[in-house]
Amino acid sequence: MPAPELIHTATMTAHMGEQFMVPNGPQGTRVIAEVESITLVGERVNAQMVGTSAADWVTVGPDRTYGTLDVRLTLKTDDDVIIYCEYKGRVDLATGRVVSTPLFQCGDEKYNWMNAIQFIGDGSLNNETKVLTYEIYEVRLS
Repeated sequence: MPAPELIHTATMTAHMGEQFMVPNGPQGTRVIAEVESITLVGERVNAQMVGTSAADWVTVGPDRTYGTLDVRLTLKTDDDVIIYCEYKGRVDLATGRVVSTPLFQCGDEKYNWMNAIQFIGDGSLNNETKVLTYEIYEVRLS
């Protein structure tokens, strides 16, 4: 079986906001990280965050070296189409390196191609600037 191919689709930049912590909950320590703004820029899609409901609900691992992502956000394209995105993933809390699996949902024919694709996000968080930058790739099976 041939290895999957990764096709660069877009760059997603998120400016992170305030964080709230719920320590020692039944599923571990939870960090709620608000998002102030997001842009998604690529050859086939250009969008930015709409509304204020974007956040990352991170569950910190028991040894506190990694976190499990649970992210939801809403985007509006430059031609006024709404796209919903959610993803899971892992963050290395020591380095800020993030791997995610974005799924996009859209009802507009122009962006229907996004509905059928599994994407992978390769990201890094700059803790000083609170900017998270992802390179988003389509996973193409041969």
